[in-house]
Amino acid sequence: MITIYRDPVVTLIGRPQYVEPAHLPVQWHEEGTDGEKLAEFAGRLCYMSQNNPANRSTAEYLGNILRQGHGSVFEHAVYVVLIEGVSRSLTHELVRHRAGFGYSQLSQRYVDESTAAFVMPPAIQGDEALEAAWSEQVASAQASYVAAVERLMERYAWVEDRVHRRKMAREAARSVLPNGTETKIVVSGNVRAWRTMLELRLGEGAEREIRRLAVRVLETLRGEAPRFFADFELYQAEDGERAGRVVYHKV
Repeated sequence: MITIYRDPVVTLIGRPQYVEPAHLPVQWHEEGTDGEKLAEFAGRLCYMSQNNPANRSTAEYLGNILRQGHGSVFEHAVYVVLIEGVSRSLTHELVRHRAGFGYSQLSQRYVDESTAAFVMPPAIQGDEALEAAWSEQVASAQASYVAAVERLMERYAWVEDRVHRRKMAREAARSVLPNGTETKIVVSGNVRAWRTMLELRLGEGAEREIRRLAVRVLETLRGEAPRFFADFELYQAEDGERAGRVVYHKV
């Protein structure tokens, strides 16, 4: 039996902490999250408007930032998520988003993939014949990996350090594993970077697996700091998947 993921899993594991300077207090008119307060404070500092002369709430203030496109203040708020149940094919695309992001991904050189999980592409899901054929193929690949590791461990028996020997075997054997092998990755990104990634990957032209991930990320981040992502809209696309659009582009 092999473990098969059909949808990505996104878990928030890090958020900003706002510590207000005692000598520059803001006259808040609404309780916001730490990340939202951090961005608002940074914006108000530019004009020394901590006394909030327009009596704006945090939602109103950040909404105005979105309309004006002054997204630089969003770069101060960084959120970190753990992403699981995605393919290595997906992460090859994800890590192309460089500015404002940090990544730490599971290493196939060190981790034993003999019990690896796999990610079934959305296009295959729901077709019994396709699912059966795909499952057979990934099970065969996993069996080939296990056999290769065992044979390579024998071949490298002369290497005294067993940890190094395992690494040498696994780094060669992983070549038989498909792009659909499940991986885990920690991603940190500031809000401006997250918004850009989401705008691109929520679109109907995005690959379906990464679009599913973008939907989960948006739901997670909007649940944590809704005012940063209030202008995103999710809808049902013609291909049966959810997609998204944004009002304020590349803030």
